[in-house]
Amino acid sequence: MGEFGVSSEVGTLRGVLLHRPGAELSRLTEANRDRLLFDVVPSLSEMRAEHDAFAQVLRERGVEVLLLGDLLPQAIEHSGAARIQGISAAVSDRRLGPPLAAEVSAYLRGLAPADLARVLIEGLAFDELPGEIGTSATSLVRFMHAETDFVIDPLPNLMFTRDSSFWVGDRFAITRLAFAARSRETSLTDIVFAHHPLFLGTRRAYESRTAPVEGGDVVLLAPGVVAVGVGERTTPAGVEALARSLFRDELAHTVLAVGIAQSRAYMHLGTMATMVDTDAMVMNPQMRCAPTFTVSRVAGGGPDDLTVTGPTEFADVASRAMGLARLRVIDTALDAGAGDLPVYGADGSNTLAVSPGVVIAYAHATETNRRLRDVGIEVLEIAGGELATGRGGPRCLACPVSRAAIPA
Repeated sequence: MGEFGVSSEVGTLRGVLLHRPGAELSRLTEANRDRLLFDVVPSLSEMRAEHDAFAQVLRERGVEVLLLGDLLPQAIEHSGAARIQGISAAVSDRRLGPPLAAEVSAYLRGLAPADLARVLIEGLAFDELPGEIGTSATSLVRFMHAETDFVIDPLPNLMFTRDSSFWVGDRFAITRLAFAARSRETSLTDIVFAHHPLFLGTRRAYESRTAPVEGGDVVLLAPGVVAVGVGERTTPAGVEALARSLFRDELAHTVLAVGIAQSRAYMHLGTMATMVDTDAMVMNPQMRCAPTFTVSRVAGGGPDDLTVTGPTEFADVASRAMGLARLRVIDTALDAGAGDLPVYGADGSNTLAVSPGVVIAYAHATETNRRLRDVGIEVLEIAGGELATGRGGPRCLACPVSRAAIPA
């Protein structure tokens, strides 16, 4: 795939990190699906078939597909620090109490890399613990939990690999996810990028340990220009921290903070608008006028000296920041959903570019796909009826790790 690095959303895609849906999805029930951020309990077999077809389209376009489920056990086998990091993120004294947490940690330390990786992804129920763990009179937690409760929660949203990390320039950024159901995903992505031999020598751009920033909100509009959605998942403080880090490492010169609704229907900026060519975006029409603040460095100041201007309408300020006379905007069709917003069944705005003017999109976004083709965008359609039950499109499902630079 060449060197790791991403400077835009549309440069020819050379390598991507995916996670093939697995047994973690089989943990979803009608009782827990809402807490784990799914609208319905999906069919795992159909979801895997759709994901496999998505990966195949990428491969047919010359993209190297890396699977997190393969890389994670390899990283754990390669590095003792990776094993410790995964266990520390998964086992909580606060949740289990010190006696049980210590026993569970000791059990996990003894697992083979593949078995530990499976537990970190799929979770662990109390009835799956070895019989001797936590059965002494010292663990009230063990006695009062139902056998089907989770010692370690599963990660059914892990397939949305764009959210827990993103690449900017030649560096990877580890995010902080807003909801507890997803917070541990970043530890697994971090293990892969920080400890797998494939990524040896790569450097970290940013790691959020305080204010939330989710990768789905980060859109690389052009080299040096980064738009970040501020809404349900990413906070203004998170954008400010990210901007300081990007400026400090000279990975960007302009960060746009785009206000989006505090609503799951909006979720991420990348849910509502994605780049489909160097000068074109497909966008929910309500996003054109989204209030947008421009964050930049103070002239002559240091990387931590920021200046904020705005608000200005998103489409206008994005054009100027990108150096375009006009940003071409293709409106998402709303007739695939209900009410005033496209629901998860549409996801027309959530496309993944494989090269300038060529995108992967869900086949059920029929009207939006027609509009894209009408303006010369090639659309590679994939089935997404089950994948979309977690509210995410092709862009959400993929973390690009290598793209070719856009010709100047």
